[in-house]
Amino acid sequence: MGKTTLMVVDDSPFASKQIQDLVEENGYEMIGYAKNGEEGIHMYEELHPDIVIMDIIMPGIDGLETAEILLKKDPNATILMLSSLCDSGTLEEVKAIGLKYLIPKPWEDDVLLATLEMLTKQRESK
Repeated sequence: MGKTTLMVVDDSPFASKQIQDLVEENGYEMIGYAKNGEEGIHMYEELHPDIVIMDIIMPGIDGLETAEILLKKDPNATILMLSSLCDSGTLEEVKAIGLKYLIPKPWEDDVLLATLEMLTKQRESK
């Protein structure tokens, strides 16, 4: 079993760097960083990461649209959404696409790690 590979799609390089430091200290491998949805879609097709961590609010196509496109291309894509807007409307939209996980920004490290661990276990049991 190699390391679980992650890709981050977030228009904030600062947030991405924080996530990278956190996940790499905890045994994950970050293989890609995209600063917008379009870039994220191309990168996903190239790299096929195990898990995508995606910000919802981005210029151009937002994280929800990006996630929807990724799931159409790969129904087994594992996507964890991050958002500074965590109201019930956002959660409904996330669920409507078929995603289960939305973590508020700023995230708590242990919550992010616990969710990644859970997603990794789910992938392994498929």
